[in-house]
Amino acid sequence: MTDIPAAGDTALRQAGAVPLLPADPTRIGPYVPLGLLGSGGMGRVYLARRADDAPGLAAVKVIRPEYAEGPDFRRRFEREAAVHGRVRTPRAPHLLGTGFDDALLWMATEYLPGLSLAEAVRECGLLEPAGVWRLVAELGEALSALAAAGVVHRDLKPSNVILSPRGTHVIDFGISRAADSSAITTTGNRVGTAAYMAPEYLREGRCDAASDVFSLGCTLVYAAAGHAPFGDGTGVDVMHRVAFEAPDAEVMADIAASDPALAALLSACLAKDPAGRPGPRQLIDAATAAGHGRASDWHEPLAVRLRDRQRGCAALEGVPVRQSAHFRTPTQAVLTSATGKRRRNRPLLAAAAGLAVGAVAVGAFLLTRPGDTAAAAAPRGSGTVTAPLTSAAPGVSASPSGKDAGEKKQDRKEAQTAAAAQSSSAPDSTPSATATRGGSGAEGGSGAEGGSTKAPAPTATVTKTAAPPATPAWISGCTYYSGTELTDYGDKGQRVVQVQCMLTKRGYSVGGSGVDGEFGKDTQSAVKQFQSAKGLEVDGQVGPNTWAALRSST
Repeated sequence: MTDIPAAGDTALRQAGAVPLLPADPTRIGPYVPLGLLGSGGMGRVYLARRADDAPGLAAVKVIRPEYAEGPDFRRRFEREAAVHGRVRTPRAPHLLGTGFDDALLWMATEYLPGLSLAEAVRECGLLEPAGVWRLVAELGEALSALAAAGVVHRDLKPSNVILSPRGTHVIDFGISRAADSSAITTTGNRVGTAAYMAPEYLREGRCDAASDVFSLGCTLVYAAAGHAPFGDGTGVDVMHRVAFEAPDAEVMADIAASDPALAALLSACLAKDPAGRPGPRQLIDAATAAGHGRASDWHEPLAVRLRDRQRGCAALEGVPVRQSAHFRTPTQAVLTSATGKRRRNRPLLAAAAGLAVGAVAVGAFLLTRPGDTAAAAAPRGSGTVTAPLTSAAPGVSASPSGKDAGEKKQDRKEAQTAAAAQSSSAPDSTPSATATRGGSGAEGGSGAEGGSTKAPAPTATVTKTAAPPATPAWISGCTYYSGTELTDYGDKGQRVVQVQCMLTKRGYSVGGSGVDGEFGKDTQSAVKQFQSAKGLEVDGQVGPNTWAALRSST
């Protein structure tokens, strides 16, 4: 007899998700969550199915309550959905819907059973020239569709490119904008990932379809060489090289040794002058002229990983939604009594991949004279500055890293050796904001079988000297009701579940039934203890002040 929970857990991990947490919602609009794809400072992303058993899987992004309640954030969220909805192409996931109901602000997109390019390179090795040419053609199609819709992506990078059995796709329209709308950034600020930004964007704040081609060129170099062409990271040194210097000569020479035509095309994409870059249609034509008009197969072991992911998705779609509760671990299963009331088992284990959602904001830096001391003193990895780049610093070495060729080659060998030794079960650190991809999650994999060279994945995370404080458990595991409505003795439902979860995570007992969604005497007693400890009015009611205290980080 088939063990449904075990089979569900296997299918979830094959599909790129992990089991749900105790406080995760059981319904998001018309969708039923099956597993967790990713979580971060802005919210969570769930792998889900429609409650009516309609075919297909969705990636549903749910925004944290403290953001969802803000009107400015709501407008930006709606704008992201509107921009995404304008893009109609097989090279991007379809927008399935948005909503703000039952206190959840959400957006659903088609789920693509694949790996990000960053994951593919890290776990399955560098792409062969044929695979890079496939990216050229199919990402050219994606940019052509964006241009036709009047959309500029503005954050094209390896973690926002998905490789699936169906081909290549562009995801995450969180900071993209329509050509007829205003930018979301304030004057002087730059939003995106420094190593993949266009020079005109860093220098002048100008970003258009040609800027997307530059970012595409950087992404293709990463696919072929395992490194961004101007260096990895988010520091001002990387931004300076992007804005004013030539790409890493050794990296480009390595690509040219394998495929001169490919290297020439990538060099054109990386031209500092936007007018010198090829357009999307020219990318497609170049791939055809190079003999790659028809898509080649993905290399092994990447092809095996993608087929495995596709099988996991098919298994999930084959199970009726009413049986999906069995996919939760026993401590998370929702039980139904004879009276029809819902309750939860007491949580004994909560496990999920901690992933970052969204793009990190990085700024441009003022560089106006030779040997600029401010630039030299800026810590490597500092990326939140507001002054635009205005001119090149004369006399700067043409070598992006300032090292000679021998040192750089040794660094690259050491990085590749370290990457080859990494466990492929490490969670992806750069999930998309729309998370329409299957991350590695906790699934693991075969790693670099077949001897393929592996390389570290790019990251948009700003390097800091001190690690940021961890998100408290009562925030990371319990927030999905976003209001401040009075919650009192005798109430039932999601608001009570959140109160009980947050109290429990803070160390207060809510009684033997645990987090059951029923506001009884034990829960009221816990609320009073909490109010007393926080210096609030001790009335046993959860009003605006108590809600604010429960959601605080202290």
